[in-house]
Amino acid sequence: MLDESLLDTPQALARADRRGLLRGAAEAGARVRTAARNAAEAGIPALNPEGRPRAVLVAGSGTAASGVADLITALAGASAPVTRIHPTGVAPAAGAMRWALPGWAGPMDLLLIVTADGSEPGLALLAEQAYRRGSSVVAVAPSRSPLRETVDGARGLLVPLATAPHGEYDAETSAAGPGTLWALFTPLLALLDRVGLLTAPAEALQGVADRLDRTAERCGPAVATYSNPAKTLAAELADSLPLIWTEGDAAGPVGRRFAAVLAELAGRPALAAELPEALPAHGTLLAGRLAAAADPDDFFRDRVDEPDPLHARVVLLRDRPTGGLSAAPAARELALGHTTAISELEPEEGTGLEALAELLAVTDFAAVYLALASAPEA
Repeated sequence: MLDESLLDTPQALARADRRGLLRGAAEAGARVRTAARNAAEAGIPALNPEGRPRAVLVAGSGTAASGVADLITALAGASAPVTRIHPTGVAPAAGAMRWALPGWAGPMDLLLIVTADGSEPGLALLAEQAYRRGSSVVAVAPSRSPLRETVDGARGLLVPLATAPHGEYDAETSAAGPGTLWALFTPLLALLDRVGLLTAPAEALQGVADRLDRTAERCGPAVATYSNPAKTLAAELADSLPLIWTEGDAAGPVGRRFAAVLAELAGRPALAAELPEALPAHGTLLAGRLAAAADPDDFFRDRVDEPDPLHARVVLLRDRPTGGLSAAPAARELALGHTTAISELEPEEGTGLEALAELLAVTDFAAVYLALASAPEA
């Protein structure tokens, strides 16, 4: 059950936030600035690429790495194929996972390694394999990690991971924490801008940091639920199964990350799909037992001691205005036709990267509030 009273009690939120999740979300803008500075100091602006890579490969572990790969695919996939190298192994531990280049990878390809740990021997082996194949290697990892020596030996480039401004928060949240995502993602934006796969100059990264700061102000713990989009979304998703429907290239990876972070941080199941395919994919769910009006059992049964049934709630994430070709009207009609509530998020005007940053920030804050207000100890 969600403790909605806790959402509007900043002191109680702070006590419940033993893992520093709110601080990680609030510091996302600062992590972008530090990461952009680290990228510049590592020499990314001075690179003179001979041309675009044939393909981009992304390797790493955890929610942050998968989110980075998904975001890069959405932003740069039209310029070059982007492939995530999934780890294999007997356990999700640094020493147990292994990565392998696809057979076609070679001198024309770019390998990106992203890790908040840096001690994974499998990633070091992957960097060595890329060196033997002639692939370029760029890594974002802690500066004092074992991976650094390997990347340097493979004639690659390592950008130090941007640390939190006021010290690292609990390592348990490092893979899914909002700050970690931006610490890994920002240097790669600068790199891919330099090699011509997307447009993300220094001023654009500054705009992203500013948008993250403004969103953190709107979504912070001191802002009441009625005017706080993240708290409002968290309260709306209480005791529901979120069906996250996305529209627009950037909204897709945001929706998938939202579903992953809800599961990892808040222990909440969610399903994500892109419009218009989401409508047939989830239509049967809305017509079945998860619909708000569904109650197949005896109407006269005593329900005093029974928990409220789980109902679906649609979350519509969009990164473009309502006008033009859009499946949003059909999505609303389908949801309301099955008496299913719907929440909508659409960013303010700005660049595509700023819209992406706002959607990520609001959904990350919402997942954190759900985690804190649903915790048994909260």
